[in-house]
Amino acid sequence: MNIIDTLNWRYATKAFDTSKKIENEDLNTLIEAFRLTPSSFGLQPWKLFVVKSQMLKDSLVEHSWNQPQISDCSELFVLARPTSFTESDVDEFVKDIADTRDQSIEDIQWYSDMMKWFLSNMDDDAKKVWIEKQIYIALGNLMTVCAQMEIDSCPVEWFVSAKYDELLWLTDKWYASVVVLPVGYRDNSDKYAAAKKVRYSTDRVVEIM
Repeated sequence: MNIIDTLNWRYATKAFDTSKKIENEDLNTLIEAFRLTPSSFGLQPWKLFVVKSQMLKDSLVEHSWNQPQISDCSELFVLARPTSFTESDVDEFVKDIADTRDQSIEDIQWYSDMMKWFLSNMDDDAKKVWIEKQIYIALGNLMTVCAQMEIDSCPVEWFVSAKYDELLWLTDKWYASVVVLPVGYRDNSDKYAAAKKVRYSTDRVVEIM
């Protein structure tokens, strides 16, 4: 399928086939796609938690408005933000740039200063909003890559973040859940799989100036 056919093929899967599991090679491709997602300054203010345990998935259903996709999917992706993001995170990223590109930190001090200046102009609430915007870039990237691989997904925002953070021990790791993405393969019983995709016309949503 070309990319447009792929995007027409995908939909927010309501019923997953519990007998079908994502192969490790394909799962690793999705994880790598997440890792390669672009972010503001390249700072990557996020972490992906991959929930494979059926017991854990089952425990999260009641905290997800009883949506069956949470337990029926092959894997549950939980995209999370760090509970704090400071200049030390910039320093870690700058060191990684220097190591990866065989540069000295002094060579890119200007970039470090620019990022720190950017962060210094945001309070904690603004920083949280900024990080969550980055995470939604990663979510979109993952959904597109899933579709290209003919792996189904369903973004979930209706869940109790605090309970997820508790049950997955994210709080202890200084992370907080932002959005959830069950992934797997659609079940034949899912009536929405064959439903026509509903989107506004190009003229409605695009204006070329």
